[in-house]
Amino acid sequence: MRFRDPITALAVAMVVLIGPANAQAVRVPTSDGEIKLSFAPIVKRTAPSVVNVYTKRVVQQRVPSLFNDPFFRRFFGNEGSERFGMPRERIQNSLGSGVIVRDDGIVITNNHVIAGSDEITVVLSDRREFDAEIVGTDERTDLAVLRINNAPADLPALQLGDADALEVGDLVLAIGNPFGVGQTVTSGIVSAVARSNVGVSDFRSFIQTDAAINPGNSGGALVSIDGSLVGINTAIYSQDGGSVGIGFAIPTPMVRVVLDSILKEGRAVRAWLGAGGQSVSSEIAEALGLDRPLGVIVNTVYAGSPGDEAGIEVGDVLIAVNRREILDAENLRYRLATLVVGQSAEVELVRDGAKKTVEVRLVQPPENPPRNETVLSDQQPPFGGSTIANLNPALAEELGIEPEEGVIVLRIKRRSFARQAGLSPGDFILAINGRDIADVGDLEAVLARPTRQWTFSVKRGGRVIQRSIGL
Repeated sequence: MRFRDPITALAVAMVVLIGPANAQAVRVPTSDGEIKLSFAPIVKRTAPSVVNVYTKRVVQQRVPSLFNDPFFRRFFGNEGSERFGMPRERIQNSLGSGVIVRDDGIVITNNHVIAGSDEITVVLSDRREFDAEIVGTDERTDLAVLRINNAPADLPALQLGDADALEVGDLVLAIGNPFGVGQTVTSGIVSAVARSNVGVSDFRSFIQTDAAINPGNSGGALVSIDGSLVGINTAIYSQDGGSVGIGFAIPTPMVRVVLDSILKEGRAVRAWLGAGGQSVSSEIAEALGLDRPLGVIVNTVYAGSPGDEAGIEVGDVLIAVNRREILDAENLRYRLATLVVGQSAEVELVRDGAKKTVEVRLVQPPENPPRNETVLSDQQPPFGGSTIANLNPALAEELGIEPEEGVIVLRIKRRSFARQAGLSPGDFILAINGRDIADVGDLEAVLARPTRQWTFSVKRGGRVIQRSIGL
């Protein structure tokens, strides 16, 4: 039997191949319009908002010690290194992508795209080039805000959508400049949401997609099927540097908060709860009578914090923020980081088997007590060469750790007393020579008393370490 109509012939062939039982679920195109279905209208509307970001920076090249030797310079002078083809400086170029989010020339991109740059050039999809400057950066979320200098009036801004509305299986487009070949559009689906095991930033709740993302796509747009920005492409999982169908994007709730706070405050400002804990494991869930491992069990509440004032207690299990389910501790940190300082949030918790909702007033983490960052003299044993500070909520938020009272080690010089004493950045100094250390003042007072024998204890990774050294 022959069919003159090719569509009818294709339909019959499909029925034969898949069987009559499934024929009702499969439909072939029935018109030219259906055959020509395309993402082109979405791309035409969104692609002009995605830019290429080129950066330059001057790198000081290390000159071998031979060229610094006085004997060498006696014969060849200061130009010796250049004469031997070894310049002291070189220009390093890098490439990424960005998204125009305000029609006055504001561009959002990844922090790692522009980090350390001396010059930034933004190239529009129509090949116009403009110099740009950094408005602000946030290393912890890997986001940066740029401003195009002398921005034209016809810049196309891309509207920020609601990434929380995305579901696994939704179609998305990734737009950027992979490998420097020029603007490229790839399509795929949302493979997962709220991915928290991707260690590319301090706030881990990423959109995972199989839309091809490659080097150069960083800072580009992840666009929903309605043409709105739902994420900033930031990382890929790859063993050879190329796309294997596992890419990650920063969701727009995080992008919006960082963008707005940098434009308003010049820096990223995040809300502070003042309560922290650990993810609920299956064992904890069983012990508490929960039907599944979900949420965060509170083990610390900072006195006077918003969480404390709202009535959150140690032992509570936080399960939702503004009706958004909390999966684990990383997810809680992400949800809190997407809240706006000055507003209030509803936190749902479980206490003694009963659910309860409290309202939390959102504030910035306070600088109380003052951090009093201090550099100890290189000649001051046993901690000379270290930088210490009082840990307060603001500093704890910057470091991405839970706030607690005490003195924390921030930095240590390579060759110093502190390094020899076994001190490490992140250590809490608990006691020195039998005296408890509550703040930087206490520590300086103890160190001002010369002695040839020092004993001290520090807390590192939850463990208390005791050391004794003689001079």
